[in-house]
Amino acid sequence: MSDALFVFGILFLVVVAPLAIILHFVTKWKKTRELTRTDEDLIEEVWEIAQKLEHRVHVLETILDDEAPDWRHRV
Repeated sequence: MSDALFVFGILFLVVVAPLAIILHFVTKWKKTRELTRTDEDLIEEVWEIAQKLEHRVHVLETILDDEAPDWRHRV
């Protein structure tokens, strides 16, 4: 009886426990892969800031083209 219990204990530790741990962490990983509403808001805010910065750079380049036409060749 105790030998059978020992064998089942070893099988549990070798097969069932690692499988349960792996499945647990796979489930947690899948849950964290999804974007929350806060994440989406943050991405949208960063996108808007990037668009504003791109517009500013374009305006600055236009001003430099008018003021110093060969500024691109000096750099």
